[in-house]
Parts: sequence; structure tokens; C-alpha cells
Amino acid sequence: MPVSDLSENAEAAELQRLIAVEQQKAQFQAQVHNFTDVCWDKCVDKPSSKLDSRTEICLVSCVERFIDTTLTITNRFTQMVQKGAH
Repeated sequence: MPVSDLSENAEAAELQRLIAVEQQKAQFQAQVHNFTDVCWDKCVDKPSSKLDSRTEICLVSCVERFIDTTLTITNRFTQMVQKGAH
């Protein structure tokens, strides 16, 4: 294999890695946006210059539940995929 082909393969692999990283960033941002919308609607009655303790507790609990649920679903899906691969 010529050296130029090796260089092109390395560049293509690096490009794929960079694309995967950017996709992960986009997915993370989408998740943050999603739970921000859900938890804001659930917990904030009226916006003000600062959060009262009840609203803050509600937001923290909501985000934690959202993350826990997402992790549970992701882990369950991973288990199902692994069982299907065997």
C-alpha cells in the first residue's frame, strides 16, 4: 500500500473520530435542552431574579430523575442489544 493511501486512511479515521465527538456533543446539548424545558415547565411558576429554595429543590430533583431515567433506559437497551448479539 502506498504511503499516500496510508495517510489518507489515517486522515479519514481522524475525521470519523472528530465527527463522532461532535455528534456526542450535539446529543449532550440536546439532552440538556430537553431536560431544561421539561424541568423549567414543571418547577418554575413565575420567573424572578433568583430562585426560591422550593423551585431550586424541584429543579435539582427533576434533573436527577431525568438523568436516572435516561441512564436506566440506556442500560436496559444496551443489555437487550448485547443479549441479541449472543
